[in-house]
Amino acid sequence: MKKAVVKRQTEGVIKVREGRGYSLGELKEFGLDGFRAVRKGIPFDKFRRTKYEENVEQLRAILKEIEAE
Repeated sequence: MKKAVVKRQTEGVIKVREGRGYSLGELKEFGLDGFRAVRKGIPFDKFRRTKYEENVEQLRAILKEIEAE
């Protein structure tokens, strides 16, 4: 399972790295909260506040996999 993407900007350069999990805003787009996400095996990072479209697309693919099982 792919991890969430986190971006940060230092000195005008945007750096991308793997995050610990998906933010609540990203999960809410699919009607999930942190508890339900963890029960389904989706990592949740309660400290993240950002919402990236890349992560939403990853979640969409993850949820399709889960529903297919």
